[in-house]
Amino acid sequence: MSLSSHLEELKKKHSALSTAVEDALRAPGASDFEIAELKKQKLRLKEQITRLSTG
Repeated sequence: MSLSSHLEELKKKHSALSTAVEDALRAPGASDFEIAELKKQKLRLKEQITRLSTG
């Protein structure tokens, strides 16, 4: 897999997590723990994207 395709895949996952966080924030039954975990995953992906982009 090339670097650019890997970055695109990470960006797609990051976007999907953004949507999941937004949905969880709107859902009445979503726990704070679940939202925090989604945000952590999103942050890890963002850090990976940044590291690979500037690499």
